[in-house]
Amino acid sequence: MQPNFYLTHIPERTQPPRTNGLTMVTDKGLSVESTKDYLSVAYPYVDLAKLAFGVSFVLPHLREKIDAYRAHNIPVYFGGLLFEAFIVRNQFADYLALLKDYDITCVEVSDGSINISHTEKCGYIEKLSKQAMVLSEVGSKDKDREHITPPYKWIELMQAELNAGASYVIAEARETGTVGLYRDSGEVREGLVQEILTRIPGEKIIWEAPLKDQQLYFLGLLGCNANLGNVATQDVIALEAMRIGLRGDSFHFFLENL
Repeated sequence: MQPNFYLTHIPERTQPPRTNGLTMVTDKGLSVESTKDYLSVAYPYVDLAKLAFGVSFVLPHLREKIDAYRAHNIPVYFGGLLFEAFIVRNQFADYLALLKDYDITCVEVSDGSINISHTEKCGYIEKLSKQAMVLSEVGSKDKDREHITPPYKWIELMQAELNAGASYVIAEARETGTVGLYRDSGEVREGLVQEILTRIPGEKIIWEAPLKDQQLYFLGLLGCNANLGNVATQDVIALEAMRIGLRGDSFHFFLENL
């Protein structure tokens, strides 16, 4: 989208359809009209829309909701927990039928609420990648603070899932921003992030960052085109302003030569 006026020292954002610099929003059940309303201003900055956890099972007017996103060429996908709900019930064939019925071409594969082997998870990624863009989630097991996954294991899991066919790996935070990548306080586990980046390309990672300070951290570390996920629908415009240095916290990011 073209800006409304000219300023120097504005960093160059990737343009839709983006493969890097993504903003993935979490839609927790907006009405069709509310979806259309927020997209009327935010659509140029929304790259992926996740219907959170299992809301798609109970949400009225689901097809119309999906169509509201598709009107702006925004891929919609069901939350990873819904995938897990089908898997734990031995309904993978039904899950595939659901994707076909709603013409869903992006899927999230996670294992945060079920116990399956990593080999089995990668098997699902491989199967689904033949018909859809797969986003695979890593780090959800870290909600158990007594069993924190070490950085080398994050790297191992991410690489295996990319090799299995995932287009992106999602570094987990959940809606609260207090697990996986983050401590209970919401503070970034910086050593973990930096070690991951020594082995996994940043453009292949979507960092879940529901909180402003978390978004700011990744923009400071990776620049305006960091891939950010679990962004609230009402925060999309504010995030885009922060990406290009037009919010107080990021104001000085791109003014070095001024």
